[in-house]
Amino acid sequence: MRLTFLGTGTSFGVPQLGCACEVCRSRDPRDQRTRVGAAIETDGGAVLLIDTPPELRLQLVRAHIDRVDAVLFTHMHADHTHGIDDLRAITARRDVHLPMYGARETLDDLARKFSYIFDDRIQPLPGTTKPQGRAIPVAPGASVRVADVDVTAVPVPHGAVTVFGYRIGPLAYVTDAKSVPAEALSLLRGARVLVINALFRRPHPSHLSLSEALDVALAVGADRTYLTHLTHDNFHADLEAELPAGVAPAFDGLTITV
Repeated sequence: MRLTFLGTGTSFGVPQLGCACEVCRSRDPRDQRTRVGAAIETDGGAVLLIDTPPELRLQLVRAHIDRVDAVLFTHMHADHTHGIDDLRAITARRDVHLPMYGARETLDDLARKFSYIFDDRIQPLPGTTKPQGRAIPVAPGASVRVADVDVTAVPVPHGAVTVFGYRIGPLAYVTDAKSVPAEALSLLRGARVLVINALFRRPHPSHLSLSEALDVALAVGADRTYLTHLTHDNFHADLEAELPAGVAPAFDGLTITV
């Protein structure tokens, strides 16, 4: 299985609009972070997206990904969903609708905002196309077969919203969590690779801080942990040098084998 970090930034992205801090002016490409999302290539060759961030087209072009077999949505916030229309170039070359998995509340929210994607009564004009998605709700804690892999939805709190992390074989992917309760930890333990959000060094009401993310990494016990959903608080190189063995900051375009 291969994991590509399409985007690793917070909802503002890095550089942040209107900010002139040293990180936002950095020439290290690892400090330039688009909104968070990932792509997974399974051992059977299927391509799964985790979320559709606003820069999705640019992210997929950079990663040389031109085929997607399913999308796993973590939650409905704009920085994780508002690139969904970019899937039109994907679905236009498919004979069937693209399966889109997530919590029922997330999929219902997407259907309200992007009704043309999910409502077959809304048809494009002759000679034009539209994205075509098939919503498949997943219950918290449930496992479903997606392409050729089993995927488990791992619910974690994110302020007033419940986010789905995903356990996919040896990979555990959790973004936008404020904490990882015991029930979620039990679903994540045993993963070889953990991806976890780490927003600021200081506490935040809806995201894990750096120290909290490291505590989760210790509790999960993965061989490798990658931090994502990062802000302009840190230079990539400085954070990488500071972190304990087995933990590293992810960056846009990073591809690893799981």
